[in-house]
Amino acid sequence: MSTSEGANRAPSPTGPVPGKRRRLRDSPLRPGMWLPTVVAVALVAAGWTYIAETQPYVLPRLPDVGATLADDPLAFLGNAWSTLSIALMGVAWGAGLAFGLSLLMSEIPVLRRAIMPLAVVLNVTPVIAVAPALVVAFGFGLAPKVIVTAIITFFPVLINVTTGLRSVPVPVMHVFSTLHASRMEILFRLRVPSSLPYAMAALRVVLPLSIVGAVVAEFVAAGSSQGLGTMIRNSAAMGQLSYVYAAVICLAAMGVLMLAFTTLLERRLLFWHESQR
Repeated sequence: MSTSEGANRAPSPTGPVPGKRRRLRDSPLRPGMWLPTVVAVALVAAGWTYIAETQPYVLPRLPDVGATLADDPLAFLGNAWSTLSIALMGVAWGAGLAFGLSLLMSEIPVLRRAIMPLAVVLNVTPVIAVAPALVVAFGFGLAPKVIVTAIITFFPVLINVTTGLRSVPVPVMHVFSTLHASRMEILFRLRVPSSLPYAMAALRVVLPLSIVGAVVAEFVAAGSSQGLGTMIRNSAAMGQLSYVYAAVICLAAMGVLMLAFTTLLERRLLFWHESQR
């Protein structure tokens, strides 16, 4: 082989290429990804076990909680579905109304100055104080629980989406103005896409929060016979701590799954955004 051929040949890499290094760094099989979680869970379980053995009236034993879940899983699944239905309907109404109002307020500044103070008052009003009145107004069915959940999830979406709609870079706005874009084109081709990262951040908050809203609604709404909130209330009244914490574990699992779904949806919708790079 001639000297020129050896000089022109690119040196072979001695290590993984950058893309492969990134995949190895982000791989869930790498100990640095799963080991801290395992250690934290083990420490919590050890502390739980110590408190349960020394003070059984504070926490039940973890095997007792597991046995409670295994004895009647259909009851927990049925009550979990009831709570999840309330949470999802509350998010649909609360987030949908907040998104629609945000679109209107971005185009009509007078409407923003009129609605925002009322939204703040609604946000700071204790929803537990309003729930009994909602039961009187709408009966003992699903409606008051959905309204309570919608109230809890309404304000974060309103604030985040309104901020996102108003966060369009000025140079980009000038480009659209130079192209003589209409207000609707600016709204749906510029403002709405710019607000998506803010909207997804709000959903990451309100979707797990909707579980809290549904449980609060089941706590305070009279006549409730289903749902994990009702199960917790009834079990606590009878001193059945294993049922209480089994229902709490179900609620935590639902919240984690909803957060994971939101994260996956965010990666799919915002693949173009710098936050996903």
